[in-house]
Amino acid sequence: MMKRDRYLHILHYLHFTDNRNEPDRTDKNFDRLWKIRDLFEILDATFSKFYNSSENLAIDEVIVSFKGRVIFKQYIPKKRKCFSIKIFKLCDSTGYTYDMNVYLGKDRQHMAQNVTATHATVTELTRKIEGRGHKLYMDNFFSSPELFDDLVKKQIYCCGTVRPNRKGMPQDLRQQN
Repeated sequence: MMKRDRYLHILHYLHFTDNRNEPDRTDKNFDRLWKIRDLFEILDATFSKFYNSSENLAIDEVIVSFKGRVIFKQYIPKKRKCFSIKIFKLCDSTGYTYDMNVYLGKDRQHMAQNVTATHATVTELTRKIEGRGHKLYMDNFFSSPELFDDLVKKQIYCCGTVRPNRKGMPQDLRQQN
């Protein structure tokens, strides 16, 4: 325990990156998470280094309430936390975070790969478990036939709900629903 003023004093001077090393904001590869990127990568590496995940994994989005000023803050009016930061997480059946990715706004890298943004997100989060035979569960936000085909080639088996009007859904299955 510490006094509130002491905590606020520490918080005021807490930095993870030297502000004098700010990258050029006009660069097309500008990292919006640059101030905490090193900390984020340490956490990410530690999550997977000290824990062997179970065979069953789930991927989902987490909404973190945030009142500060960042360009990648989301406005989601139907959520209780309407101003928030969206984080995509890969967790095992105990809830342990195995990998995570902060949504930083519209990502143009997936367009070059000719896949959807959710497909690119799942591919990025599952890169550490390729070839191990894990089972991945997801909701209809992430699910698509192309994604499932791509992941089974990497020995990642999927289960998830699918929207009948989702891109890549065979026409005969759309008509049944």
